[in-house]
Amino acid sequence: MDVSVKVEEKILTLSEAVALVKSNQTIGVAIAGSEPVGLMTEIANRWQELENVHFWTCLPMRSYDIFTKPEMGGHFFNENWFYSGTDRMVHPEGHVSYIPNNLHRAASDKLFSTRGHLDVFWGTATPPNEEGYMSLSLGLIVQRDLLEAADLKILEVNKHMPWTYGDTLVHISEVDYIVENHVPLVELPSTPPSDTEQMIGGYIAELIEDGATIQLGIGGIPNAITAFISNRRDLGVHTEMIVDGMVDLFNAGIVNNSKKTLHPGKMIGAFALGTQKLYDFLNHNRDVEMYRGRYTNDPYVIAKNKKMISVNTALQIDILGQVCSQSIGTRQFSGTGGQLDTHRGAQMSEGGRGIIALRSTAKNGSISTIVPTLAPGAGVTVPSQDVDTIITEFGVAELRGRSVKDRMEALIRVAHPDFREWIRDEAHRLGIVPKVTF
Repeated sequence: MDVSVKVEEKILTLSEAVALVKSNQTIGVAIAGSEPVGLMTEIANRWQELENVHFWTCLPMRSYDIFTKPEMGGHFFNENWFYSGTDRMVHPEGHVSYIPNNLHRAASDKLFSTRGHLDVFWGTATPPNEEGYMSLSLGLIVQRDLLEAADLKILEVNKHMPWTYGDTLVHISEVDYIVENHVPLVELPSTPPSDTEQMIGGYIAELIEDGATIQLGIGGIPNAITAFISNRRDLGVHTEMIVDGMVDLFNAGIVNNSKKTLHPGKMIGAFALGTQKLYDFLNHNRDVEMYRGRYTNDPYVIAKNKKMISVNTALQIDILGQVCSQSIGTRQFSGTGGQLDTHRGAQMSEGGRGIIALRSTAKNGSISTIVPTLAPGAGVTVPSQDVDTIITEFGVAELRGRSVKDRMEALIRVAHPDFREWIRDEAHRLGIVPKVTF
């Protein structure tokens, strides 16, 4: 059969596609920049007909009525691997619940909880080419695993999505239906680093050698690093998230992936999120490949890259070395994501290092982010036994293999001076590090 005929037979309107959803079903959704905007918006029109429809989401980039409007409660519920601003806002209303996970097992563990069953998958893709293939484009964190598991598979086709390579290609014969919705891609502008973040970036850059492979998160601190590694050579990228800063490093010749010991010559990622500059860079770029999160974030895969440097940020760290990056006390803020995956994988790498970077204070300097104990209810993102290197604007703290007493002293040296004695006094008072008396 002619491919164009096969494609035509599978096209539905948005209203026809959401009409296939039934009460008590579960819908797995593509994440972040790959969200099926049209489907997620259109299904709100059926809210009075549907009950107890669950969604699996991750880092939603837009606000959807099905999760924010009070009348939608009981009709739709959001199970989420990684909160964004909207999720934090509606969490107190009971519209969303966090799914604890390590990213490389997010899809497999969730499917384990349902005995491998998923009713519906909604994703996004490029338009089919003349052979009937589409690219899943901006990410494969959970998308391909959920697509393969779902009973009903629907892709929202968007001509603005870049064509990416790796494990992204899906043939029209592998899906049940497609809908067309050509909307602008969500953009996440780069955050200019503050003076404090530039200081942190400088310390991190000192630990990145020529020929290293890097994993950088997003935000002011990762952006600050790029300004300090302009004289590095032959860097490689193996990362969870591909961001604008990596485009700059590639175009400057700092990143060429030539010395990588895994996928040499290729920038490897699981998803991409940034500005149109990034999306244009990715489009039909064979120097970049996207793979499933269960591959890119597997610590044993990451460890195959020699001199692997993983840089992540945090909200709080205590003197045991416990890192919290996902909550503010009991308030869910984001999620574990791939932080522990990449942190562990980097330390397992020959010559690698797992770096956690954070400002020494928060709330305009009124509270210390380095504390005797984590806030009550705080989620532990990196356990104390996994911690490696902590960096603030005051320097570098090497914690790997050190006792709690030595960790406390190392962390006090990189804490803000206003809080150093308080940290020590509290550690003594609580008996975490007893005060030595003679």
